Amino acid sequence: MKKTGVSILSLMLVVVLMLTACGKGNEGNKNTGNTATNGGTEQEATKEPAAEKVTVTLAGWGASPEEQDLLNQTLKEFEAKYPNVKVNYEVIADQYMDVIKTRLIGGEGPDVFYLDAFEAPALIERNVLEPLDSYVTPEFDVADFEQPMVDAFKQDGVSYGFPKDFSTLAMFYNKKDFAEAGITAPPTTWDELKEAAVKLTKKEGDKTVRFGFGVAPELARQMFMIQAFGGKVADENGNAAFAAPDALKGLQLVTDMHNVDKSSGEPKEVGAGWGGEMFGQGKASIVFEGNWAIPFLESNYKDLDYGTAELPTVNGKQGTMAFTVAYVMNKESKKKEAAWQLISFLTGKEGMKTWTSKGFALPTRKSVSQELGYDKDELRSAIVAGASYATPWQAGSTLPTIMSNFNNQFVDTFMGNSKLEDAMKKAEAVANKEIAAAK
Repeated sequence: MKKTGVSILSLMLVVVLMLTACGKGNEGNKNTGNTATNGGTEQEATKEPAAEKVTVTLAGWGASPEEQDLLNQTLKEFEAKYPNVKVNYEVIADQYMDVIKTRLIGGEGPDVFYLDAFEAPALIERNVLEPLDSYVTPEFDVADFEQPMVDAFKQDGVSYGFPKDFSTLAMFYNKKDFAEAGITAPPTTWDELKEAAVKLTKKEGDKTVRFGFGVAPELARQMFMIQAFGGKVADENGNAAFAAPDALKGLQLVTDMHNVDKSSGEPKEVGAGWGGEMFGQGKASIVFEGNWAIPFLESNYKDLDYGTAELPTVNGKQGTMAFTVAYVMNKESKKKEAAWQLISFLTGKEGMKTWTSKGFALPTRKSVSQELGYDKDELRSAIVAGASYATPWQAGSTLPTIMSNFNNQFVDTFMGNSKLEDAMKKAEAVANKEIAAAK
C-alpha cells in the first residue's frame, strides 16, 4: 500500500512538473507578436491567436449602406481566416472623437478604432496609442503604402497606425463647358487655371450664374497653397504661422480669382451646399474635390459629362491635399496580439482589396490600387496620382485651434470684406493667444 501510494504521488508530481513547464513555455511566448525583425533578416515570430476565443472591439463612425456592407464582408473574411478571433464592431454615430477620448480616459476604449490624420498628433501626444513597429513583419510590406499616408500616423519615426484608405483632391471639370469655351485640355498650371476660369464664367446681367472655378475657402483645402511658396500653417512649436509672406503668396492667388478676376466663387454664393453639388448643378465648371464626389455625381447627376485631372501646379510645384484614416490600437488593450491581427488584415493587401473593391474608398497600398485598376481608372487615376506628393490634412495637435481662426478670417477676405494680410495676421494672433492659454 505504501509503495502504491508513493507511486501515485510520484506520478502526480511528474504531471505537475510537466504542466508547470508547459505553462512557462506558453508564458514566454505571450509577446512573440511584439518581436521586431532586424532589417527583415530575423526569423518572423509566429502570431497565431490563443486557442481560446478572443473578442476584439472595433469602433468607427457611420458610413453609407454600401460601405457598411463592404466592411462587414471584410470582417467576415478576417474571422474566417482567424476563427479564434471574433470582432465586435461598434458604430459611434455622433461626436465620434469626443466619445473615443472619453472612453480612453476612462479606461474603456475599444481595442482598435478609426483615427483621422487630423486628430492623430493629439492622441499620440497623450500616449494612448500603441506603437506598432514591433508588430510589423516583412510580409506586411510597409513600403507598399503611399508614403505620405503612412507618415501621417508617425511621430519621431514611430508608427502609431496604418492607413486604411485615402483621397487626394483632383480637378473635376465639365467637358461640355470646356468645349463651349474652346478649351481643349484641362489646365496644368495656375496661370492656365486663371485664364480658363475667366472664359468659363457665365453671367446673366450683373448676376454670375456659373463660376469658372468653385472654391472651398477653408484651411483643409488651402493648406497646399500656403506651402506652394514655402509657407507653413504652424511652426515647430505648434504656433500658427500662416500670416508669413511666403504663406500669403499662395492664398493671394485664391482670393484674387474671386475679388479681382471675378471668376471664382464658393458654393453658397450660388445656393449650393458644397463643391460637388455646385459642380453637379452646373454652377461651377471646375472644382477641386476628392473621391467622395464620384459616387455622389453618379447617383445625383447621371448625365453630367465630366473628367478629372491632377491639380494645376503652383509656383512650378505639384501639390494637393490628402485625407486619410488609419486603424490604431488602444495602448491599454488587453488583447494586443489579436488587435494587431485585425489591423494587419484590414490594412493588409487581402483585407484592403475587399474594403476598396467598389471604389467608395481608395486603397493606400500601391499594389492594391494597381490590382483593382484605380491607377488607370478614367476618373480615379488623377486622385491616385496625387498620393505620392500630397500634403496630409494635419499640422500638429494645435491644428483645430489654428483651423477655426483661419477659416473665420479667410472666408471674410475671400468675400472681399478685408485685406488678406490684415485678416491673416488677426487670425494668427488670436490662434496663438488661444494656444498659449491652453498650455
